[in-house]
Amino acid sequence: MADTASPRPALPRFDRHFVDGQPRCSLIGSGSIGGKAAGLVLIDDVLSRRFEPGAFPAFEVAVPRLSVIGADLFAAFMEQNDLWTLVATERPDDRIALAFQQADLPVELLGDLRTLVEQVRTPLAVRSSSRLEDALLHPFAGVYATKMTPNNQPDADTRFRKLAEAVKYVYASTFFNSARSYIRAMAHAPDDEQMAVIVQEVVGARHGDRFYPDVSGVGRSYNFYRSGQARPEDGVVDLALGLGKTIVDGGVCWNYSPRFPRATPPFASVGALLKQTQVEFWAVNMGRPPAYDPTVETEYLVRSGLAEADYDGTLRLVASTYVAESDRLAIGTGMPGPRVINFAPLLVLEEYPINDLLRRLLAICQDEFGEAVEMEFALTIDRGAIPPVRFGFLQVRPMVVSNEVVEVDLSHPDDPEVLAASDRVMGNGVVSNLRDIVYVKPATFEARYTPEIAGELADLNRRLAAEHRPYLLMGFGRWGSSDPWLGIPVVWGQIGGARAIVEATLPEMDVELSQGAHFFHNISSFRVSYFSVPHSSGFRIDWNGLDALDATAETRFVRHVRAPAPLEVRVDGRRGAGVIRWGRP
Repeated sequence: MADTASPRPALPRFDRHFVDGQPRCSLIGSGSIGGKAAGLVLIDDVLSRRFEPGAFPAFEVAVPRLSVIGADLFAAFMEQNDLWTLVATERPDDRIALAFQQADLPVELLGDLRTLVEQVRTPLAVRSSSRLEDALLHPFAGVYATKMTPNNQPDADTRFRKLAEAVKYVYASTFFNSARSYIRAMAHAPDDEQMAVIVQEVVGARHGDRFYPDVSGVGRSYNFYRSGQARPEDGVVDLALGLGKTIVDGGVCWNYSPRFPRATPPFASVGALLKQTQVEFWAVNMGRPPAYDPTVETEYLVRSGLAEADYDGTLRLVASTYVAESDRLAIGTGMPGPRVINFAPLLVLEEYPINDLLRRLLAICQDEFGEAVEMEFALTIDRGAIPPVRFGFLQVRPMVVSNEVVEVDLSHPDDPEVLAASDRVMGNGVVSNLRDIVYVKPATFEARYTPEIAGELADLNRRLAAEHRPYLLMGFGRWGSSDPWLGIPVVWGQIGGARAIVEATLPEMDVELSQGAHFFHNISSFRVSYFSVPHSSGFRIDWNGLDALDATAETRFVRHVRAPAPLEVRVDGRRGAGVIRWGRP
């Protein structure tokens, strides 16, 4: 099995020719480059050896140019500013972020960052690449920060200052509360971590005051959530308009099987499509500077609606139009009407063979890693360019897929011994050591309170993790969604002690399954069973049985109970079927 931490092509030192010179990837400093950067360096080498550009003449496929700030400079930054003493006190995130902004970067780093911004005028993404991040069994995906900067200020001094602030913010995120909780859950100490930082050009194009890609996506060579005729090994792809933040944070995106790209997800009606597909997108703000706050990850991001994208002309190849007279969708944007982001011009009309390219890249990566893989990408389309489509490879990492054969019987969902069951389950295997159950109380749940619910869950998770008690987690809507109206907006560190998770839907929160890349990569890597139980599925959850148990702890929205005997969680990954049974004393 290959690993992103395995031997990789040596990174040459940053040579102050970030855009026009070679190489595509370079190193500032001399320390570790971390898991994310190692994966990008590896795939850059793989593309040069194994990808046949002649087979896809409409595409330029490459890893966007990047420089990695080695972990040795992180260590110097921490020591020179006596920050290890500060973070040992575990202060709130905003205090840590502010203290890091007030600290000085190592002198040996400043010159290279200054040279970089003097030559680069496109937006930059400053991304974490830690030693622990993207490891196969302890991936740390999405735990640390990514901060983007427009890098379009007229003077190099300002651009340099903004880039330095972004680097310090990513450094600070190593010690934010969610990261500390995650590290503890994985039996690590904060000083185990070594943080490298990737400075990389953002894939996209400028449209007035916005800079964003036409398409962002996440592809997986193995699909834990299957529908229709698709098999697990057929994989799955999530697509979104704009920056990939929509997908990785669990927002609304378009989900399809690469084997059946023309198949429409199972929406109840065209009206449901209008309501439940993407209506907003993220972009880098290239216009009037926002209120100054270097301690906020989204400081230079803006969220816009489809009307703005239509004005920008970026919907032509990603949208269809609702025709009210016939209650149908017409592919493209050649007529007025409400737009639906379903990527039909690319997936149905195949104006550019994006699906064929994705299948080829997933196959190459899976073969190279020797495991199922997940990759993140973004692309821009300029019909006047040669080639017209620029495809940026942003990340690749292995997935864990269990081959254990498990039998699950769903023929008696009303059996009183069944706590929960579903035919839409992610994972594979048997868990039989769970007695603790943390659940969101149905009687008090309302979508407007989901941020408060996330905080209550984080407190319970912290206590259970300290007691080394894994638990079953149950709640409503999408776990890990960035949109609190779609589900409970937890980050992985807030629920990292859960070993089985149930997602239930309600008539007033009837959302499609989420596959936010970071959240679900962690789910698969830690082999957490994930049940989705739609209210209309015919499967029930024994809420009455839960309410009948004495509460070990209870808050306004959440209860922690302990079953009289260990539960049995069984998941058949071949069929996506699972059942959770009450244990017998």
